[in-house]
Amino acid sequence: MAAFQSLARFVLLLLFVGCSARPLYPLPSRRNDRNKHPLQTFRPYNIAHRGSNGEIPEETAAAYMRAIEEGADFIETDILATKDGVLICHHDVKLDDTTDIAKHKEFADRKRSYEVQGVNMTGYFTVDFTLKELQTLGTIQRYSFRDQQYNGQFPIITFEEYLSIALDAPRVVGIYPEIKNPVFVNQHVKWPGGKKFEDKFVETLRKYGYEGSYMSKQWLKQPAFIQSFAPTSLIYISNITDLPKVFLIDDVTILTEDTNQTYSEITSDKYLNFIKDYVVGIGPWKDTVVSVSNNYLQPPTDLVARAHALNLQVHPYTFRNEHKFLHFNFSQDPYKEFDFWINQIGVDGLFTDFPGSVRQFQEWTNPLSVGDKGASGLLDRIASMILKSKHT
Repeated sequence: MAAFQSLARFVLLLLFVGCSARPLYPLPSRRNDRNKHPLQTFRPYNIAHRGSNGEIPEETAAAYMRAIEEGADFIETDILATKDGVLICHHDVKLDDTTDIAKHKEFADRKRSYEVQGVNMTGYFTVDFTLKELQTLGTIQRYSFRDQQYNGQFPIITFEEYLSIALDAPRVVGIYPEIKNPVFVNQHVKWPGGKKFEDKFVETLRKYGYEGSYMSKQWLKQPAFIQSFAPTSLIYISNITDLPKVFLIDDVTILTEDTNQTYSEITSDKYLNFIKDYVVGIGPWKDTVVSVSNNYLQPPTDLVARAHALNLQVHPYTFRNEHKFLHFNFSQDPYKEFDFWINQIGVDGLFTDFPGSVRQFQEWTNPLSVGDKGASGLLDRIASMILKSKHT
């Protein structure tokens, strides 16, 4: 009985999604958005950090599709560039930790040493490979304690493929791309006409219909936040797109990559008052909001309160379910951590490696629809009707 019901739900889901079936990664002009369920905006955003990468290798089509399936409001990605100027989804400027590059002896001579954000790094860098070459690599799970069964199965994808995955979702799913290491990319990749990484980035968004200020009609149709650790990049793109931007804030020991400002400088009232003219929010590392000592939380700082006073949203990162990432205050329970950050600290969104867990917490505490739980409840009722008719 259980097996039949699961099958019935799966078939019905295919029918619902398939009624407007399109080729994978369609262009915007080939989509039909009229019947999509809108983005929820009444509770903190569930931001799938590099997709559902707690389950599937990060920044892959499979990780993003899984995140959408699990109920993420936004799928987050990091954008870098290839040697031939193609924008790709990849977090590290190096390929060493998240691809099987070590197995590809044909690329053994590509190892280089570069300075990135003041640090000398040696390895295989995305900027030294064409897209065609990168597509011969397989992605791997970053953390050894996570599921390794998908290693080598999924390729690196392009920025355009990522956008198309979001646009092809059966409901409105937002995107949250990061302009990653723009100083480094602009040093090593050149585009025709003197264009910069940021120009190419915004052109791609515009090509797929992403535009409009926060909460505008166009934005709600295709929601997007643009994020960066580089304030000069955010200021630059403010002149070429009105999409909302989020200023990322790193560990207290790390300087900004383009202005060499300290943490205390970029979180000062003076600087937040300056940057608010260009961004709608900040994305701090969570341990900079609430510091930690001996794996115990200390009293919260006033960063969230000061940001909110300036009408800035706060989307901290990164929430992970594994015990090694959970502070002792939460008794190894990620749901207690979600509750603390949402209901006590009062954040406006969470970057998480496990969007399914955040969605479960949201539905338990602040559901989209009481009783039915949205589309899932509708499918359950239809499947139940089919079962009843089968036995009457």
